Amino acid sequence: MICCEWQSFATEAETYTRDKFENIIGDKFEAMLVDDQGFPSYIWTANFVCIVTKRSKIVEEVEFRTIPRNPVCE
Repeated sequence: MICCEWQSFATEAETYTRDKFENIIGDKFEAMLVDDQGFPSYIWTANFVCIVTKRSKIVEEVEFRTIPRNPVCE
């Protein structure tokens, strides 16, 4: 489901709020695609599409991979 309002989500170690996410990425939140458990797969910002991946080593963590959106071609 695509949500235009931020939904906080958590791993074993951290809770991600809108402010925390925007500080990590350095851009403003626009929308997110969340699964049935409320965990995002994709988060759209003004300039990026962020792919959200859960990683488990010793503690469950999250990785944000950013892909530029709307590239400017000259």
